[in-house]
Amino acid sequence: MRRRDREMPAEFALMVLDKCAYATLATTNPDGTPYSTPITIVREGACIYFHGALHGKKADNLRARPTICLSCVGETKVVPAYFTTEFESAVVTGIAQEVTEDEEKIHALRLLAERYTPDNMLHFDTAVAESLSRTAIWKITITEISGKRKKYDAKGVEMKFGRME
Repeated sequence: MRRRDREMPAEFALMVLDKCAYATLATTNPDGTPYSTPITIVREGACIYFHGALHGKKADNLRARPTICLSCVGETKVVPAYFTTEFESAVVTGIAQEVTEDEEKIHALRLLAERYTPDNMLHFDTAVAESLSRTAIWKITITEISGKRKKYDAKGVEMKFGRME
C-alpha cells in the first residue's frame, strides 16, 4: 500500500466487507485478461459467500482459476473544499470454491437473504425450494485483506490511523 498513513487494521477492513452494499469480484479469463463483476456478499468468519448463475464467464473463470481479488467500498463523501473524497475500502485476495452441498448452499443463501432482504424471510424457504438447483454458491477463503480510509475531522484535518471515531 502506497499511502501507509491511510492503512487500517484488518478489523476495519472486515467491517467494510460487512457493510458494503456490494463488492466487485475480479477473476481471470482463459487468455489471462481480467474480468470484473459486481456481486452481493456476506461474510462468516474468514469466508465470504456470494451467489450467481451456474454457467457463464464468472463461473467458468472461477472453476478454471479460483484465485480472486474482491474490492469493497464502504461510506464515501465528496469533500468539495478539498477537491477530494472521503472513503473507506477493503481489498481481499482469496481462493473461491464452489459450494456443492445443499445444506451449505442453503446456509449461505440464508445469510445473504438475512443481510439484504431481512423483511422477506417469511418467503425464504419457498424461494430456495424453487431456485436452489439453478443457483451457484461460491465461498471465498480470505488469504489476505487490507483496509484503507481517508477521513477528515471537524476542523478539516485528515484523520490518521488511531483517530477513528
